[in-house]
Amino acid sequence: MHTPMSSSENVDVTIIGAGFMGLSTALELVRQGKSVRVLEANEVGTGASGLNGGQVIPGLKYDPDWLIEYFGPARGEAMIAFAQSTADSVFDLIDREHLSVPRVRNGWIQAAHTENALKAAQRRDGQWRARGADVRTLDAQEIESLTGARGYLGGWLDRRAGIIDPLAFVSQMAAAVVRAGGLVTERTKALSVRREAGGWTVQAEGGRSVRSRFVVVATNAYSDDFVPGLARTIVPLHSFQIATEPLPDRLQKIILPGEQAVSDSRRILVYYRKSADGRLVLGGRGRMAEPKSQADWKHLERAMRRLYPEVAGVPIARRWFGRVAMTPDHLPHIHEPEPGLLTVVGCQGRGVGMMTALGQRFACYIETGDRTVLPFPVTAILPIPFHAFRQVGVAAMIAWYRLLDALEK
Repeated sequence: MHTPMSSSENVDVTIIGAGFMGLSTALELVRQGKSVRVLEANEVGTGASGLNGGQVIPGLKYDPDWLIEYFGPARGEAMIAFAQSTADSVFDLIDREHLSVPRVRNGWIQAAHTENALKAAQRRDGQWRARGADVRTLDAQEIESLTGARGYLGGWLDRRAGIIDPLAFVSQMAAAVVRAGGLVTERTKALSVRREAGGWTVQAEGGRSVRSRFVVVATNAYSDDFVPGLARTIVPLHSFQIATEPLPDRLQKIILPGEQAVSDSRRILVYYRKSADGRLVLGGRGRMAEPKSQADWKHLERAMRRLYPEVAGVPIARRWFGRVAMTPDHLPHIHEPEPGLLTVVGCQGRGVGMMTALGQRFACYIETGDRTVLPFPVTAILPIPFHAFRQVGVAAMIAWYRLLDALEK
């Protein structure tokens, strides 16, 4: 994967970060005939793109009617059209590039554990059905049959969605970029960027530099001071996950027999799926600091046993975590602080589809200069006030929400 970097290079576009966003942008650009250098501080797949839940979910956190009311008809409809296409972007890219990625596209279930959550699912269903989406609501019997889980009153099935192996996807996408003529350099941190006549120069570790007309910063939750103020526009959180040993045949037939992905309606939600080799994989919000022991995953084991008491005897084989980025308004933020310097942060739990699709839109913007191809407005970088205290507040909010979820019936 690693393509050596010379002491001084010139390319059309430099991309910082080899996750879904960076590699999708790179792949689209090299297919357009652009020369591209991707710089990854670690190894491909060591960030959130290789460590996420593998759920390919279209849509945004907000429903279509809200987007139109808040942003107006033109911008709102553009966001809705983009949101509806994000899962297609992933599965179409896998097929088009012949990537070897375990995948299944049988839908995503949003599971409702209260009457209010079920009513919200019904409203969401009506709004998306009016736009031709392949969705439907589920009653209590249907959701129990599809998930095998306990405690849900119903839910919502979005057949546009699916599941992939995220590490395979990001690794295969990086290989496709290299095969197409792009340059991907791992274990090389970008240290600084400065504007020069006609373009930008990125200074990297080892005294190396690369000059280009455009720079795309695709670091999301791992953003630092490379772009001034960017890291203070997000609150980084940790998403923890566990995976069982492969389930025995009797449980394979009960637990997610149709291989849908599931997220529940709790304030601090859990999400789960079956892996290609038959493991039950479940994730949710973890502690704000990095984990210190296996005890930091116990809340997920309790959630798994609550949903599926029969898995109590199946050992937990793997535990891992990744960093995700939250924005205050729960929407992606696109920034271009100076012409030719582009970035986006904030996946909000839909990073697989959203960032893959956004990368393709970024490539189109670089090619055409037409901002209307970007589904979200380009905004100024506005650091969160009292950012240093924001994580403390978020940690307190998470603890409070966990208590409310525990009390809610």
